[in-house]
Amino acid sequence: MPREQLQVLNALDVAKTQLYHFTAIVIAGMGFFTDAYDLFCVSLVTKLLGRIYYHVDGHEKPGTLPPNVAAAVNGVALCGTLAGQLFFGWLGDKMGRKRVYGMTLLIMVICSIGSGLSLSSERNSVIACLCFFRFWLGFGIGGDYPLSATIMSEYANKKTRGAFIAAVFAMQGFGILGGGMVGIVVSAAFNSAFKSPTYAVNPITSTPPQADYVWRIIVMFGAIPAALTYYWRMKMPETARYTALVAKNAKLAASDMSKVLQVEITAEEEKLEQITEERGNQFGLFSKAFLHRHGLHLLGTTSTWFLLDIAFYSQNLFQKDIFTAVGWIPPAKTMNAIEEVYKIGRAQTLIALCSTVPGYWFTVAFIDHMGRFAIQLMGFFFMTVFMFALAIPYHHWTLKENRISFVVMYAFTFFFANFGPNSTTFIVPAEIFPARLRSTCHGISAAAGKAGAIIGAFGFLYAAQNQDKNKTDAGYPPGIGIKNSLIVLGVINFLGMLFTFLVPESKGRSLEDLSGENEEEGETEFAQQTGSNRTAPV
Repeated sequence: MPREQLQVLNALDVAKTQLYHFTAIVIAGMGFFTDAYDLFCVSLVTKLLGRIYYHVDGHEKPGTLPPNVAAAVNGVALCGTLAGQLFFGWLGDKMGRKRVYGMTLLIMVICSIGSGLSLSSERNSVIACLCFFRFWLGFGIGGDYPLSATIMSEYANKKTRGAFIAAVFAMQGFGILGGGMVGIVVSAAFNSAFKSPTYAVNPITSTPPQADYVWRIIVMFGAIPAALTYYWRMKMPETARYTALVAKNAKLAASDMSKVLQVEITAEEEKLEQITEERGNQFGLFSKAFLHRHGLHLLGTTSTWFLLDIAFYSQNLFQKDIFTAVGWIPPAKTMNAIEEVYKIGRAQTLIALCSTVPGYWFTVAFIDHMGRFAIQLMGFFFMTVFMFALAIPYHHWTLKENRISFVVMYAFTFFFANFGPNSTTFIVPAEIFPARLRSTCHGISAAAGKAGAIIGAFGFLYAAQNQDKNKTDAGYPPGIGIKNSLIVLGVINFLGMLFTFLVPESKGRSLEDLSGENEEEGETEFAQQTGSNRTAPV
């Protein structure tokens, strides 16, 4: 039988939903709003960058970013995010969640502003400067993943913990929506103030000099929500689970949570010492004990997040190409440069409004009723179904009369990504690992996801190119085409469904029960010898 829990942790587990829960959601969630805005706003401006800096006189089509430049602009922030997830995940377990939390936000503010600046107007300088700051912006964003998830899981009660963590992550949907809306407003304002002809009419004047300000304003806007939440992040107390179980300070944990919960909590120093001194609560990440107890869990969280992000990021970063292919965004030469930003922003906003945002909040509403395992399995299943439904009769969807139906089907894949594995892969790693390794393991899982995102972002650039070399984008070799790319993504989603069976169900249970930190010494040894963890999927 599990031992009696520390009073301070039990008080958090059984606490009724209070104002501090919503305060934590907003503080952590605004970080995620900024994360999503900064990561996805680049898809709004890549075509504009091509027109401004890679225009070719006399060419039939507007300038586009060369393959290596497009890959760098799209992927460099993801590389930074991967590094940040590993580094800040580890640092969050070493220094504490709160101390590291402010660092990530400062990096995001500074680098969002830096992304819109450049040392000169020469294109190599502009692109190099953009890539430099976007890498470090990604580094800061990466830290937000393990820290936000861990802080919210350690603050939440066990009854509604899933909904609280999901609500933090759901702010990502508003970040994507915000990116599209900022793109619409900025481009509409500039297009109205600086009218210019389409590329087909006049290739030179179709990109007015003021277009250079459009992309800079869009990428720099991400600094505003991050800066607004810095003060409140610094006011949050350290989580009681870190203070008690990792820093081993029972008095401070009890004092902090007494203020937050507004109840009297006893500091149980002897009980805490007994818990933390047991061998079962001392094993490290690279130990046989961790491998026996949590090895399959870590494989499950890393593999599902990896597979999910290959599909999710390739769809999200390159949705503008899919919309163009089916005619939802007009051919580039029939628009001026700023108008093209407006059309891409409008399409991104519509998809976010109709599928991305609702999907996240469906997860918030149902996760503590259906459970993590069921939602993740269902999400991967429907993503697979809709992806194959798009891919196999692809020619049918490209016909003019079927284009709206294509966009609806495409939106459903986003809906079930977000009411599915895109939310649950973020939630579960923050619940099932011990407090002393929780942030690290979440960072490892998230980094595996970003490795998948990099594959999706870089791979889809090349894979989605037309098989006819005369119809590819400038500088790209022939690819396998959008149809075959969608089939590959369907297979990846199916593999994600299979690996979901390695992920445990964590609904309604204490974090210490899930991680084994509440088990008596004898039980812990037995669990390590047998590989039993009592958290198998339901």
